[in-house]
Parts: sequence; structure tokens; C-alpha cells
Amino acid sequence: MTREFSLSQAGSQSILATHKVLRNTYLLLAMSLIFSGAMAAVAMVTNAPPMGLFTFILYFGLLFATNALKNSPWGILCVFALTGTLGYTLGPILNMYIQGFSNGPQIVATALGGTGVTFLGLSGYVLVSQKDFSYLGGMIMAGFMVAMIGVVAMLFFPMPLMHLMLSCFFLLLSSAAIMFETSQIINGGERNYIMATVSLYISIYNIFISLLHILSAFSGRD
Repeated sequence: MTREFSLSQAGSQSILATHKVLRNTYLLLAMSLIFSGAMAAVAMVTNAPPMGLFTFILYFGLLFATNALKNSPWGILCVFALTGTLGYTLGPILNMYIQGFSNGPQIVATALGGTGVTFLGLSGYVLVSQKDFSYLGGMIMAGFMVAMIGVVAMLFFPMPLMHLMLSCFFLLLSSAAIMFETSQIINGGERNYIMATVSLYISIYNIFISLLHILSAFSGRD
């Protein structure tokens, strides 16, 4: 009887911990997306220039800092620094699409809507089905390594078709990453809401950028 009570208590504590991580993750993610959008708007209004390779330096530096401080309140500050920076880098990209395509605003709006539907649909599916997608972890890691090689290759051999294929690849990988991370949270594989937030945000960011590239490939320039 005592053992059964202990097991039941442990199970209840595990469920409560999972709900807490899930709640904190979505709350921080929502705040990060709002802040990121605000920074993108600032960059658009001020016509900020593209940051080029400096973006990668900032990204990996802030990602390292976030991981190092994930168990302290400073980790939350790093999350906003990371998402704000990535949001700011979106400004010049969005201006390029809006000004460079005859249907630029429609491309941005469609990509934004598609990103939202994709995230809500995939997360909702995992939350409702309660399926374990932890087996995707290895494939996602290998896929992103291949994708990064493709990104480097694009710097030296820019080809429209390769760019389109790479965008489709990132779209699929990021969608799988959302399913994986959500599954990790609800099944106890992820107990740090700061890192869960960063993982989901990066996936959402990549989906949005990928959709912009894919939609623009079938649209006309001014």
C-alpha cells in the first residue's frame, strides 16, 4: 500500500512538473515572439542594413550564453537577447521582400500565417496524441548538419534551385523539431523551459524564413 501510494505521488509530481514546464515554455515563447516582432518592426522602420555573417556570430554567441545560464534568471534575459537579435535581423529581410516583389506584403502575410498554422497544428497534434517522437532526435541533428553544409555551399555557389531545395529541407527539419521538442516536454525528456523555448523559437524562425523563400520563388518581382 505504501509503495503504491509513493508511486502514485511520484507520478502526480511528474505530471505537475511537466505541466509547469509546458506552461512556462509557451508563456516565454509568446513573450519572445512579441518582442522579436517588435524588434523586426524597429529594423524595418529604420531601414536597418543586413548584418551578414555578423548575424551568425551573434546567434551562436547568444545561444552559448543561453545554454550556459539556462538554470539561472539570467537565462531568461539571454532568451530575449537572442530572440530580439534574430527579430531585428528579420527587418532587412522583410523589407527586401516587401519592396522587391509586386506582392511582397502578401508573401510576408502568407508566410506568417503558414508559420502559425504549422506550429499550432504540429504542437496540437503532439499534445493531443501524447506520442513519443524522441526517435526523431538523431535524424534532426544529422539533417541540420547537412543543411548547414548546404548553407555554406550556397555562399560560394549561389543557385536558385539549390536555395529552394534548401528552404524545403529546413521547413521539414524545423517541423520535425517542433514535434520532437513538444514530445520531449510532455514526456519528461525536457525539464528546462528556457532551452525548450529557444528550440521552439528557432524552429518557428526557420519555418518562417523557409516559407518566405519558397513563396517568393513562385512570385514575380517588380
